[in-house]
Amino acid sequence: MRVILREKQNRIPPLLLAAARELRQPQTSAEAKLWARLRDRRLGGFKFRRQYPIARFILDFCCPECCLAVELDGCSHMEPAQQEYDALRTAWLNEQGYRVIRFTNQDVYQRLDHVLEAILAECQQPSPPAPICVNLRAQGWGKTREEARETLGGGSEL
Repeated sequence: MRVILREKQNRIPPLLLAAARELRQPQTSAEAKLWARLRDRRLGGFKFRRQYPIARFILDFCCPECCLAVELDGCSHMEPAQQEYDALRTAWLNEQGYRVIRFTNQDVYQRLDHVLEAILAECQQPSPPAPICVNLRAQGWGKTREEARETLGGGSEL
């Protein structure tokens, strides 16, 4: 008798997963400093993930149970084109039910306690009712790369 094993249903598109893994390695000093305080449920018992893929985006930090994305912005985020991209990305994530909060690297270096208080306050806010906050990581499952790109909005990010 032959047994056919089914692959994981929540598979992340391979190119997106590879990009997220690459981003985990060369973290900035601000990311490392914040991650040291968020990891292992150190902030209020909330589980955070680093370089977390959601659809075609990779979030710096995410608390899926709170539908909260935490983004750290360096100097490049002061450019008008990057600010426009960040605004569109934030709007899309908000439409999916994720709250997005942003801090600069300088905030982390100079006022880490305030950053952590703000993140904890957001985590303690009531989450939107299900199914507004949807985990979109698996949208490319079982599709060719071209079909996954079409599903995720067409871009070349995959």
